[in-house]
Amino acid sequence: MKQYLAQRVGLVPVTLFVVSLLTFVLAQLVPGDVGRTILGPYATNAQVHALDRRLGYDLPVLQRYWHWATGFVSGNWGVSPVLQVPIRPLVMDRLGNSLLLAATAFVIVVPISVTLGVVAGLREGSRTDRAISLVGLSLLGLPEFVGATVLIVIFGVMLAWFPVTAQAPPGSGLLTRLHYLVLPAIPLVFVLFGYISHIARSGTIETSNAPYLRTATLKGIPRRAVLTRHLLPNALLPTVTVIGFQVGYLIAGLTVIEELFNYPGLGQLLISSATNHDLPTLADITMLVAIIFLVANILADASYALLNPRIRARRAQ
Repeated sequence: MKQYLAQRVGLVPVTLFVVSLLTFVLAQLVPGDVGRTILGPYATNAQVHALDRRLGYDLPVLQRYWHWATGFVSGNWGVSPVLQVPIRPLVMDRLGNSLLLAATAFVIVVPISVTLGVVAGLREGSRTDRAISLVGLSLLGLPEFVGATVLIVIFGVMLAWFPVTAQAPPGSGLLTRLHYLVLPAIPLVFVLFGYISHIARSGTIETSNAPYLRTATLKGIPRRAVLTRHLLPNALLPTVTVIGFQVGYLIAGLTVIEELFNYPGLGQLLISSATNHDLPTLADITMLVAIIFLVANILADASYALLNPRIRARRAQ
């Protein structure tokens, strides 16, 4: 296990270096000018160029990259030239908001998806199996903005069961904040339900046909014990990995939902940074998202290897 984790973790610095280069280069290609954004359309070109020089945008690209990369690693992310606030506290505050929304969706989607996926797998070919598979496939092809818009119209406007915004009033308690997050979390549940339930169903069907499971049944072991001790621990191994991979998406892929529900999360800040040509903030958010994805993937792989020694031994060779 230590050798396997060492191999995975050893690739992280190289991956982050490549991502940092791509992030910085792509950030420079965002159309617009930060000096013009700050000073407005009526500023002269001389004033804009003077501000760009003061902010360091006239320096060579490699020098700017080195300054930004070393600052990111050391935790000194600087000040947003557009918002005029420290970048690191701003990004971390938005990350906390995105984590809360992602956790709400995660708590809803995982139990439902796994349970219905296992039920469909145990009843392969039945009406229940076809119904669950059809619903999952339909929701998988439903874009987030479509599902979110329909939910806003029906449950937020017509029925008024939920607020049409995800941002609770200042000073609200946890229950009130969760009430505001239920409606934005449901479109995420729609997207992830089909994928997770399909993997759980496939794993259940594959494990149900395994020889050791038939042997356990022939030995007279009660069906409940066969399911809980033999089938589920093995059938849900791929599902554990898939769920781990979705953690990164739930945290970093909330841009559309946060925009529709006016939620101050990481995705909304990413869009505003790109729109306002706030390059330091844009680059820092992108690197943070890359780190989240890497950590989530490593933890998912490690969990799978921990639960399945055969995979761990094969990958370590």
